[in-house]
Amino acid sequence: MDIKVFPVKEKMFRLLDEQHKTLDRLSRRTEKSESLISKSTDKSFIGKIEGNNFQIISSSMGRGAFCLLEGEIGENGGSVAIVVNRPFKYLLGIFLSLPFLGFIFEIIFLDGNTSIVGIVFAFLLQIFIIRFFFIGFAFKYLSNESLSRLKDVLDIEWNE
Repeated sequence: MDIKVFPVKEKMFRLLDEQHKTLDRLSRRTEKSESLISKSTDKSFIGKIEGNNFQIISSSMGRGAFCLLEGEIGENGGSVAIVVNRPFKYLLGIFLSLPFLGFIFEIIFLDGNTSIVGIVFAFLLQIFIIRFFFIGFAFKYLSNESLSRLKDVLDIEWNE
């Protein structure tokens, strides 16, 4: 079992149109930017497209930059990997370090009435809640939103 701190989702798709038309449609709907930072635009995505490869984020203000879509468009289909964007990894990494700091302070200031088993249990529970509820649910919701937008722009069908 492979448990990752930050979730990753990979999807394969089939093109409903020709490759060059799909790439052209993606280019027209993407605001060109080397920095994958959310900003106000009338386009569906922000990012870079090089040949048949792309790195894009959704242009939805406030939440669109959470998921980074990296993919490739081939002759008949392609693939896309959805990962947590790097600035959010740093921010969430700081958030995940808070239970570690709390655990260290509890150990340092441990008095005779506190159980070490209780401290360890609380520490593990905090890590579990942050990773699987906070990060996991946010990633699931926002990645599905980005994939839905990508499907509409590219005119594709997901492979099961």
